[in-house]
Amino acid sequence: MQEVIQKVMATENEARQLVETARREADDILTAARLEARRLAEDARREARRDAEDFLAAAEAAAAAEKQDRLARAAAEIEASLRLDEAVAQAAVEAALRSVCGRPDPPPPARTP
Repeated sequence: MQEVIQKVMATENEARQLVETARREADDILTAARLEARRLAEDARREARRDAEDFLAAAEAAAAAEKQDRLARAAAEIEASLRLDEAVAQAAVEAALRSVCGRPDPPPPARTP
């Protein structure tokens, strides 16, 4: 009977050691999994940060190109609006000549009622 009790106790000790070993292995696996998860999360954050920086750089370049295009269009529009038609240019030249050369002003055109 004592032999049976010793075998039972030995079996219980062995079972406790197996459970303890399994717990340590489970803890080790859990720790390794947590470390790997942190590493993966950090890698994902770095990649997301790089993607965001690339996106922002592209957006800034597009905005700069759009700004340059708008400035060019505005300059062209201003230049086009400042151009005088030939009659107005001729009248301005004649007025300048009269002013510089002291010529009298021509009579104003006759009005029709």
